[in-house]
Amino acid sequence: MLNIVDDVTRECLAAIPDTSILRRRVARELTTLILCAANLEWSFPTGTELTSNAILARSKDHDVERHYIAPGKEMQNGYVESSNGCMRDELLNESLFFGLDHARSAIAEWADDYNQFRPHASLGYQTPTNDAEITAVTTPFGLL
Repeated sequence: MLNIVDDVTRECLAAIPDTSILRRRVARELTTLILCAANLEWSFPTGTELTSNAILARSKDHDVERHYIAPGKEMQNGYVESSNGCMRDELLNESLFFGLDHARSAIAEWADDYNQFRPHASLGYQTPTNDAEITAVTTPFGLL
């Protein structure tokens, strides 16, 4: 499972379930996000798939600043960990998936609900999607 969450808007930008997610796949998913936004910064755990040459090359090619999370310090990436916990508690622990397509469909539906319909106290009780729209209007390049 690869979850990518915007620290500013709390928006779940990608929730990708698969049997295996290799370095090149992570790099490809991040490149897709780069093409949709400007002035990105990435925060990663220090797992091998996130410190690979593919990730380093993509971030260098697109002038993306990288920050690595210290081992054992997951709260340095607290918003992603919170989102992961919500997904785990509300969906993954409660569901029996009958295949990868079923899992992808259920996770996409959960992410849509999380982004579109759930207000977050940290966002002034706005939804992540609504906050992203407000941020895009009030901040150059849509990012802080």
